[in-house]
Amino acid sequence: MQKTIEEIAQHLGGKVQGDAKTVIRGISGIKEACAGDITFVANVKYFPLVETTKASAIIAPEGTNAFGKNLIIVDNPSLAFAKIASFVVGEQEHHVKGIHPTAIIATNAQIGQQVNIGAYTVIENKAVIGDGTTIYSGCFVGRETTIGKKCLVYPNVVIRERTLIGNQVIVHSGTVIGADGFGFADVEGVHHKIPQVGIVVVEDDVEIGANVTIDRARFDKTIIGQGTKIDNLVQIAHNVIIGRHCIIVSQTGISGSVEVKEGAILAGQSGIAGHLTIGEGAIVAAQAGVTKSVPAKTFVSGYPAKPHDRAKKVNAALQRLPEYVKTIQELKEKIIALESKINNS
Repeated sequence: MQKTIEEIAQHLGGKVQGDAKTVIRGISGIKEACAGDITFVANVKYFPLVETTKASAIIAPEGTNAFGKNLIIVDNPSLAFAKIASFVVGEQEHHVKGIHPTAIIATNAQIGQQVNIGAYTVIENKAVIGDGTTIYSGCFVGRETTIGKKCLVYPNVVIRERTLIGNQVIVHSGTVIGADGFGFADVEGVHHKIPQVGIVVVEDDVEIGANVTIDRARFDKTIIGQGTKIDNLVQIAHNVIIGRHCIIVSQTGISGSVEVKEGAILAGQSGIAGHLTIGEGAIVAAQAGVTKSVPAKTFVSGYPAKPHDRAKKVNAALQRLPEYVKTIQELKEKIIALESKINNS
């Protein structure tokens, strides 16, 4: 990357404050940036770092104090910086090209135009791979699975039979899509496996992190909605329906038949009990344990999860518990003393 601030501003649709001819050669975080780097600031708590950063340019919102630094003013600094980062990363990435001779592809599989398949990947019967999709080495694509156009599947991903994946989906290494849901019937203390005969549907523009597991439905479909982003190490059980543009953060566990509505956010290590609904735009805080459905636009935290304001009060009371115990003990001793005095009078 070697662009002037003016060229970058034009690409982003922003306006320059400072020396527009300064050349930018790299990108970095605001704390780590050096001369020649471009960075960004979006959160008000980081605005003081504008004064101390060594970056040669900062993407910032209107009204930011420049402290004599070069700024590119945009409406959404985070999005603008993502565009620049994607541009730079795109220049650096060199994906596998062509179909490696060791790839095992069923004769009745349908492979689109400009598809790239790495070494030792297996494509089973009647699988369909869309135009421009890249599948790295060591992957498994089961029978009758469909992967759409311009998808990117990193090494060692397993996509089981009859899974349907849309266009422009990214799947990171170690992920398993379409494993059996966890279903057993207890008969006289013996656990009998319940067949899981449904499928998984992953809609367009979804990104799935590393070592994620998405189970096939017992019947019908497990669905990951368009534009949803899933972090590493997430478990999504059978018959879960996740709406459009949700965020699911690392180590979250979602039990069977949960419905997560559009735009909801499940923060790290949150757990959702089965057959619940997380409402549209709801936020589940980190490590929250959800045992009841969450209404739309509600922020819950704690265990069991409750509205965040109430959870904070409960937690504050718990932090003072040793003081309460001491006070109760002192009151108990005073009551005993008073009772003794009354009895002896």
